[in-house]
Amino acid sequence: MTHEHVSSYDIVIVGTGHAGAQAAIALRQEGFGGTIALIGEEAFAPYERPPLSKEYLAGDKPFERLLIRPERFWAERDVALRLGERIVAVDAEARCVTSDAGAVIAYDRLIWAAGGHARRLSCDGHDLVGVHSVRTRADVDRLIAELPSVREVVVIGGGYIGLEAAAVLTKFGKAVTIVEAQDRVLARVAGEALSRFYEDEHRAHGVTVRLNDSVTCIEGQGRVTGVRLADGTVIPAQMAIVGIGIIPAVAPLIAAGAAGDNGVLVDAQGRTSLEHVFAIGDCAAHANDFADGAVIRLESVQNANDQATVVARTIVGRDVAYHSVPWFWSNQYDLKLQTVGLSSGHDRAILRGDPATRSFSIVYLRQGRVIALDCVNAMRDFVQGKALVAGAAMIPEEALADAARPLKTLWPAD
Repeated sequence: MTHEHVSSYDIVIVGTGHAGAQAAIALRQEGFGGTIALIGEEAFAPYERPPLSKEYLAGDKPFERLLIRPERFWAERDVALRLGERIVAVDAEARCVTSDAGAVIAYDRLIWAAGGHARRLSCDGHDLVGVHSVRTRADVDRLIAELPSVREVVVIGGGYIGLEAAAVLTKFGKAVTIVEAQDRVLARVAGEALSRFYEDEHRAHGVTVRLNDSVTCIEGQGRVTGVRLADGTVIPAQMAIVGIGIIPAVAPLIAAGAAGDNGVLVDAQGRTSLEHVFAIGDCAAHANDFADGAVIRLESVQNANDQATVVARTIVGRDVAYHSVPWFWSNQYDLKLQTVGLSSGHDRAILRGDPATRSFSIVYLRQGRVIALDCVNAMRDFVQGKALVAGAAMIPEEALADAARPLKTLWPAD
């Protein structure tokens, strides 16, 4: 290692997504005066990812409006932006990281906010031209560039990303088929009633929704021409969009000895098992109070921002712990879905309002307590429902089901 390759910062943040950007912002807001480097694989300043599968793909929002802060902000706050650098190794004892180009960067404290990479298909044809993920700006730019020559699209995976992309591409007049291996869309994140509502919605817009179907291979010579399913059906397609989750980008930390497997394990202050190393965002596995204490990874802007703020405050010596009500959102067609809490493990689902009116909520209970709400075009329920989830409220089911009664009237305010 030559000396001129080594640079040094008080805080090195790996990852320029929501978590990494917010960590740098929060450190400065908390009065941290030391040097900060923000290191990212992509060539772009930190930007918002959720709009990639919505407004950016649809052409409704130019990239400049996705920037988390204007580019000059980082220089003004004396945050060194190191873009186009991938960190491939961590040496926790020597307190340094190494980039793919061989640069060695020393730190006093390391914040790992590297997120994850889109999970790819492993079957034949996964690398054909026309097979896309929706994780980065470059992914979506490639996809957009191909669209003029595409008539038929197969979306593999019925999660938020796949459904959002399907909604946009349908607006563009493409023939879209969603292929989901489970027996309903949104199976990981929503109850059955919401899944069926969204399946019906997509079908009403002309999307073919195939459930309990798995992909055997992608067909084509150099470029995708079809998607073959397990039952032998071949769906013609000039494009396939793969939305089957992410692989947390934690290999360098695990190799350095950090505890974890599906993500890196952190405590309530965001500390990993490695000294002076924190982790936040999509890649951080943590015991979550709103998942009954289960260790989970939360892939959300809320989690990224809140964990980043906790770590920044911990670094400047404040006594804090992560305890935030999870929330998410998804835009499809004219439907705005807002979720608060985590519905997995619910034993009751109470419908508020009528899905036929395109404005309703579903309240999820476990052992009589409110654990989550899915709100479709029902902003008031989302805003007022947060207190119910935070307080694990016990409210009679008939009161929850009465959409004429505002949720805030069912539960004492703080």
